Amino acid sequence: MAVVWLVSVLRGSSFIIDWHNYGYTIMALSLGPSHPLVLLAKWYEHVFGSLSNNNLCVTEAMRDDLRTNWTIRATTLYDRPASVFRETPLDLQHQLFIRLAHTHPQFQEPGCEAAEPEKTLFTIQNRSDGVVSLRSGRPALLVSSTSWTEDEDFSILLRALQEYEGFIRGGASLPSVLCVITGKGPQKAHYQRTMEALHLDHVKICTPWLQAEDYPLLLGSADLGVCLHMSSSGLDLPMKVVDMFGCCLPVCAVSFQCLPELVKDGENGLIFRDSTELAAQLQSLLSDFPSPEGRLGSFRRNLRSSRGQCWEENWEQKVLPLLGAHTAHT
Repeated sequence: MAVVWLVSVLRGSSFIIDWHNYGYTIMALSLGPSHPLVLLAKWYEHVFGSLSNNNLCVTEAMRDDLRTNWTIRATTLYDRPASVFRETPLDLQHQLFIRLAHTHPQFQEPGCEAAEPEKTLFTIQNRSDGVVSLRSGRPALLVSSTSWTEDEDFSILLRALQEYEGFIRGGASLPSVLCVITGKGPQKAHYQRTMEALHLDHVKICTPWLQAEDYPLLLGSADLGVCLHMSSSGLDLPMKVVDMFGCCLPVCAVSFQCLPELVKDGENGLIFRDSTELAAQLQSLLSDFPSPEGRLGSFRRNLRSSRGQCWEENWEQKVLPLLGAHTAHT
């Protein structure tokens, strides 16, 4: 920020900050809020943030916080999904599942020793005409993505999956679940050891690292997304949910201050506070699976009908006027 401010002064340029979070709050997750480096980072952001000519931020809550506590006026620019995030056609779903089955046997047809080109856990391809269809008795596909850092507590999801397993063992009529958690990060090995210690018959978990082009295909193929992002400041929104909504994928998301700006509880997803609430939501949403007439199908239809601007349109409407105003002024 200091370097950009200095260059803007020397060149007579506009100094615009796009606030997605406060850096000092992220540092505080590992160092603590009273650590000298955290306090220095907060002072640094405050001082140089106040020297900006224009500001963008990702939530109304952050806009209000910047105005009240930092005397910074900002324009809210909600994140929007890139155009690659959309519902995945069945033939592309099948191709994705075939690729994943080669490295992750959880995607293979039950009882098969190796991946088969016509059959996966979720799909079947007709040999005569090549038409792909979904298996009627397929499990539900749950998807979450993470960088495996302190701001996401995946023990919440693992406990919820254990409770879901208990519902089935207790006689509840619910589908089996394959939970796919994508991403890399420092806590991945720790959680993988925890997953390996679980003894689940009706819930399978895998943690692939996907190619960039396969990630939107997976989101567009899933039945339900789960988000465990806990904002360090309480003022930013999880981009993973934005991407899931781009794929018309309903989401269960852990609660924090400004999440309702994105997740409308009971409309496009559900908000939970702990593993017990998440387990109950999984039971409720999957009780009618795979019928499209249940709550899960209703959420998906709401997402289809409420698709807003793409990223480019949003940028042109909110950011270009700021740049144009500076150009006219200079």
